[in-house]
Amino acid sequence: MDAFCGIDWAEDHHDIALVDRDGQLLARARISDDAAGLARLLELLAEHGDSPEEPVPVAIETPRGLLVACLRAAGRQVYPVNPMAVARYRDRHSVAGRKSDKGDALVLANILRTDLHAHRPLPADSELAQAVAVLARAQQDSVWDRTTAHNRLRSHLREYYPGFPAAFAAAKGGIMRPEARTILAAAPTPAGAAKLTLAQLRALLKKAGRSRGIDAEAQRLREAFRAEQMRQPPLAGDAMGRQSLALLRQLDAACTSADDLEQAAIESFNQHPDAGIITSFPGIGPLTGARVIAETGDDRSRFQDARGLKAYAGAAPVTRASGKTRSVTRRHVKNNRLAQAGYIWAFSALTASPGARSHYDRRRDHGDRHAAALRNLFSRLLGCLHHCLATGQHYDETTAFPAQAAAA
Repeated sequence: MDAFCGIDWAEDHHDIALVDRDGQLLARARISDDAAGLARLLELLAEHGDSPEEPVPVAIETPRGLLVACLRAAGRQVYPVNPMAVARYRDRHSVAGRKSDKGDALVLANILRTDLHAHRPLPADSELAQAVAVLARAQQDSVWDRTTAHNRLRSHLREYYPGFPAAFAAAKGGIMRPEARTILAAAPTPAGAAKLTLAQLRALLKKAGRSRGIDAEAQRLREAFRAEQMRQPPLAGDAMGRQSLALLRQLDAACTSADDLEQAAIESFNQHPDAGIITSFPGIGPLTGARVIAETGDDRSRFQDARGLKAYAGAAPVTRASGKTRSVTRRHVKNNRLAQAGYIWAFSALTASPGARSHYDRRRDHGDRHAAALRNLFSRLLGCLHHCLATGQHYDETTAFPAQAAAA
């Protein structure tokens, strides 16, 4: 390659630097974050030998955004470089610690010039895989927002209305259940809840979508709301009730977003050609499968072997050896979204696969804790997934766990 490009990304503009193979500066420019700026960048690359057959590689500190999407659509190889790594490279060129946008663009270009082999370009995922990634990540973010809103509302209710979370403590979902949110919206204070009649409770339960055991549930809630409990002074309690309504609206929005995005992510995932192979594995459903394909993509050249995929997911251990000291620990630098999906996948596989259960029990017998045993099982399943996707095969229990199948 005769030219290397570095882009220092900002919100409203970007600094561009191009160097040749000897490190000589070829061009430097500042472009705007719009279509005109992109056209100027493409012209600058074309002036220095960029072509569809030999595109100029581009280094940038972010893997997302409109500029990155347009460069990928134009066929350019985009290399995302972690800002911490850029800071380490910057020390190679200056010991004064100075920093500037133009200087960072030059550092990024020199990173590709000297260490192109040590960095990986963004994978060439299909458009459908990118859509699944957007929806699956947004759904995961909405789940986290829902958990945050639930915890805030529950903590606030315990300060003036402890009987309400206690009334739904035994039910799955607690105060996130539709009937709990509907009743809280109608009676946000203990005094208002104590005045609810059986007819009103039955109507609220039906409004929330409940169709079975309405009379018994209404009777139980009436007794729970009228039970003796500590209360705040009336004015303070009414004010806290208004605050609960505000927090409840946030929880309702988070629950609606999570449900809508889950349905959209599942629909997009089911259209992907790899959906059948992924869901053939035990313990993995459409939503977890969407999260897996969102982080791994469908570019087969992204991971040359299963070891790279396991390291990316945090399922492969890290060995540190120096002299006579040797330690094997879990991997902290990983794709956290994929690692979380792997925990759910491995945990669900315990009841869906006899081989997975035997593998987990064997790791526990060897001294692994629960999380470590699940991580080891996730590593095993990832290896099988990499093989099945590479060969186009569906999961087979006897092939994945031959020892357990032979024993059975």
